[in-house]
Amino acid sequence: MTDLVPVKRALLSVSDKSGLIELGQALAAKGVDLVSTGGTAKALREAGLAVRDVAELTGFPEMMDGRVKTLHPMVHGGLLALRDDAGHKASMDEHGILPIDLLVVNLYPFEATVAKGGVYDDCVENIDIGGPAMLRAAAKNHAYVTVITDPEDYAPLLDQLEQGGTTARFRQECAANTYARTAAYDAAVSAWFAKTLGIAAPRRRAFAGTLAQTLRYGENPHQSAAFYTDGSGRQGVATAVQHQGKELSYNNINDTDAAFELVAEFDPADSAACAIIKHANPCGVARGKTLLEAYKAAFDCDRTSAFGGIVALNKPLDAETAQEITGIFTEVVIAPGASDEAKEIFAAKKNLRLLTTDGLPDVRAGGQTFRQVAGGLLVQDKDSGFIGMEDLKVVTKKAPTPEQMTDLLFAWKVAKHVKSNAIVYVKDGATVGVGAGQMSRVDSALIAAKKAERMAEALNLPQPLTIGSAVASDAFFPFPDGLMEAAAAGATCVIQPGGSMRDAEVIAAADEAGLAMVFTGMRHFRH
Repeated sequence: MTDLVPVKRALLSVSDKSGLIELGQALAAKGVDLVSTGGTAKALREAGLAVRDVAELTGFPEMMDGRVKTLHPMVHGGLLALRDDAGHKASMDEHGILPIDLLVVNLYPFEATVAKGGVYDDCVENIDIGGPAMLRAAAKNHAYVTVITDPEDYAPLLDQLEQGGTTARFRQECAANTYARTAAYDAAVSAWFAKTLGIAAPRRRAFAGTLAQTLRYGENPHQSAAFYTDGSGRQGVATAVQHQGKELSYNNINDTDAAFELVAEFDPADSAACAIIKHANPCGVARGKTLLEAYKAAFDCDRTSAFGGIVALNKPLDAETAQEITGIFTEVVIAPGASDEAKEIFAAKKNLRLLTTDGLPDVRAGGQTFRQVAGGLLVQDKDSGFIGMEDLKVVTKKAPTPEQMTDLLFAWKVAKHVKSNAIVYVKDGATVGVGAGQMSRVDSALIAAKKAERMAEALNLPQPLTIGSAVASDAFFPFPDGLMEAAAAGATCVIQPGGSMRDAEVIAAADEAGLAMVFTGMRHFRH
C-alpha cells in the first residue's frame, strides 16, 4: 500500500453542513478539484467556490427526487479503481472515468428523523442509499482513497494534507470509522423497522454506539474500557455536563447511572429526593421538603457506606445542600442543575465530580438492556414497570393506613433499584435499612435490620428506625421466614409481589404477627 497519497479530486455530499465551507475553501486552496451534489454544491457555490455537479461527471441528471444521483459507474469506478492495476487503468481510460481521491459524505439524518417522531414515510425517505454505497466503496479502496464521514475528522484530514497527502495509517483508520458508521446506520434502520412492525425479537439484531470517552480502565485496573452513547438522547449520565473533577471511571459511570435512574422515580413536583449509591446499590434514599432535608435523611440511613458514594438529586443543587455534601468524601454528584453558589462551594473539592443534566430520565419510557454471556447476548425490555396506589391489593386482615401506604410505595420504588434479593425498610419517607444481593431473602432482611441497629447506635437513638417501618421485598416471600425476620425487626406493614405457592401460608403468618400486607402483582428482580 502506498504510504502518502495526494488528493487531486474530492467528492463532497453531506447532510450536516457544519464545517463544510471551511473544508471546501481549504481543499480549493490546495488546488483540489471539487465535485458535489444538490444542497452541498449549492452551499459551496454560495461561498464562492468552483464546484462541478456530479451530474456533469455521470452525464445523467439527479432524478427521482434525488434518490438516484451517485449510483453510477463514473462515481463508483472513480472510487473503486485500483490505480496501479493495468486492467483498471485501461477501463478508466476507455470510459473516461476520473479517479476520486477523497470522499466526504455524511448520511441522511435518519436517526434524527426517528428521534423527532417522524411519520413512517418521512423515516423511509431519510434512509440513505447512495451515501452508504459510496462510503463502503471508498473504504474498501482505502489503499488509494481517503473517506471522511464526520465533520470532526475535517481538521485531522487537513493536517494530513499539509504534508502533501494522506498516510496509509490515516486512510485505514478512516475506513474503519466508515464501516462502523454504516453499520450503526443500518442498525438504527433495522431497529426502527422492528419497533414499527412490533417485532420484539427480530431474527438478527444489530447494536451500535458512538465513543464518548476512553476510560483509564474498567471495573479493575487490568481491564480496558470505554464509554459509548447510544444516540437515544435519554437524559442521564451520557448526556450530562461535567463541571469539575477528574475524569469519570467505569465504576463512577455505572454507579452514577444507577443513582440517577433511582432518584428519577420521585417526581420533583411532589418533593425533593436524594439517592446515595455505593457499588450500584442504594445505601440511602429519602424525600424531603428541601434537598438538604432529603440528603440528610438519606445519609442517616447508612453513614458508613455513604463515604465515597454517588449522590443523585431530583432537583437542581442549591448552596445549602452542596455545603452539607462536602462534609464527607463523595465521588460524584448528579442533578438536573446547580446554582452558581453550589458550584463555587464544590470548586474547593477538586476531586469531586459535579454532573448536571437538563432533566430527569423518564423511568416509564421504553428501551432495552443488554448483557453479554458466553457466545451471545441477552436482550430484554427495560424495567419500566410502575405500580400506583390503585394497583395495590390488601391481602391481610389489617389494611395499611394512608401513611403506611405512602411509605410502602416509596419502599417499592427503591426496591426496584436494589440488587436481588432485595429487602428495603422505610420510615417517614426515608430508607432506614437496605439488604441487597443476598442468596437468601432472609439474609437480606437480617442485614438490612442489622445496618439499622448500627445506625441507631451511631446516632444515639433509643431504638432502630425499623421499629414501625414499612418493608418492601422485590419478589415474593417463598416461605414465612423472611417475613418474620422483617416483623422481628419492627416492620408493621409489607409490600411484595405475591404469587408464591405458599402465599396463603405467608398471609396467615402476617395476620398472626399483626402485619398489614399488600400485593403488587409485579416483580422487580435486578441481577
